[in-house]
Amino acid sequence: MPFDSNLLNTFYRNYPKLDKYEDEVLMVYRQHRFNQIWFDKHGVVEFGQTLYGKVKDLEAEGVSARFPYDETIDGVFDNEVENSLSPIETELMLTNLYLFYAGNVYKGLDDSTTTAMGWLLPRKQVSFNALLDSVMSDPTLINRDDSVLFNQYYKLRDVLQKYREIEKKGGWKPIDPDPGNRSYKPGDSAKAIRQIRERLFITGDLKSNNKSEKYDPELLIAVTAYQLHNGKIQDMDISPDLIRSMNVAVGERIKQIIVNMERCRWISPEFAKAREYIVVNIPSYRLNFIRGGKSAFESPVVVGKNTTKTVIFNGMLSYIVFSPYWNLPKSIIDKEVKPGIKKNKNYLAAHNMEWNNGQVRQKPGKNNSLGLVKFIFPNSNDIYMHDTPAKSLFEKESRAFSHGCIRVGKPRDFAIEILRDDPEWTPAKIDAAMQAGKETSYSLKKKIPVYIAYLTAWVDPRGEINFYEDIYEKDELLTELLVSE
Repeated sequence: MPFDSNLLNTFYRNYPKLDKYEDEVLMVYRQHRFNQIWFDKHGVVEFGQTLYGKVKDLEAEGVSARFPYDETIDGVFDNEVENSLSPIETELMLTNLYLFYAGNVYKGLDDSTTTAMGWLLPRKQVSFNALLDSVMSDPTLINRDDSVLFNQYYKLRDVLQKYREIEKKGGWKPIDPDPGNRSYKPGDSAKAIRQIRERLFITGDLKSNNKSEKYDPELLIAVTAYQLHNGKIQDMDISPDLIRSMNVAVGERIKQIIVNMERCRWISPEFAKAREYIVVNIPSYRLNFIRGGKSAFESPVVVGKNTTKTVIFNGMLSYIVFSPYWNLPKSIIDKEVKPGIKKNKNYLAAHNMEWNNGQVRQKPGKNNSLGLVKFIFPNSNDIYMHDTPAKSLFEKESRAFSHGCIRVGKPRDFAIEILRDDPEWTPAKIDAAMQAGKETSYSLKKKIPVYIAYLTAWVDPRGEINFYEDIYEKDELLTELLVSE
């Protein structure tokens, strides 16, 4: 049934806490020529009940926000609560309820807030108006719609439910570390071993719990799995640091899942549909080259240290430079090179450097700070990926050591994978170019999207949750913002 558009003004005078939705509501009803959309001959349409149920269970979506007039809307669906709304108020209240739900679940924090937090990846754009028609035609889409939310969101949502169930059962008890701060080796026996066994059984890393205090082969498999899923170096020893990781309370892990669900709201689901793309997840110190929806190549990486953070953004891998020069930034020239020259007139030669048009550059070679190859995706942040002579850094658990650029642990293999379909570049030619000692630049025939992301919780293709250290301390601020919402 049609209604008078002037009733919108009356509605927002009576329910001012919803006025931020007024413009969008007006757009909805203009499209529907001011006809009611939430009623049929039987009353409120079935999707209205579905929407109401989803809003009542927003915690399942990792959202703590509360609809401003939740007690008022209760009267429409709860027979034990008096309904104070007229039919037209019910109509408009439900449209506002939908926009409240969509804003919190499909969009999340506004663009200006995420940009201020350093998230420079492009935010997805969603038309809540068009989406409303879709979900009303197919209400199951409100449970999952991969065209609206990045599919990692739904995987994290499933894990959130699992961890909340663990929390309801009491979570896990702290593990008592060895007083001497020593590590436990396979074959050792201790009370802490039994506690570790129970801890890993609760989260599913250990499939059965024999409650033994001996570090046996079964527990070793579980410990190795835990290390793998928590960004730890694979080691048979159970170190004090590993125990500290296991002692992170379930409530903290729940918060970690929730903040990463929020980050997934910002990511366009379209990016994962590209035929191929490269993604670097800063907290996991990993690079993945995805082709055809599967990982074709992966490598450990070194990222920016806390004072020179790697930026969260995207670009297009456009060319590769073999045997590159390293053009030193002015800050290093001023702080290191010039003082070095004053102390030693042969400083430049000793470091394989030379002056070049008033600047200093390091000549190509195996000791060049950029290694034997670099991968360029032009951007205003002057960040790129490159080889490094400091190979030992990739053996470390925490790998935030660079000035912002990304050092690749397997650069040769990376170059081969990038140029796999280019007949001009065989592995032998790539090797020759890397060892040539002369800079060579090659423009890719087809540019490849590159995404530099920041996710501290991630569900892998096997369905296992992976937790990573919040190396740039971004989770706490985001948690505060989500709670305040």
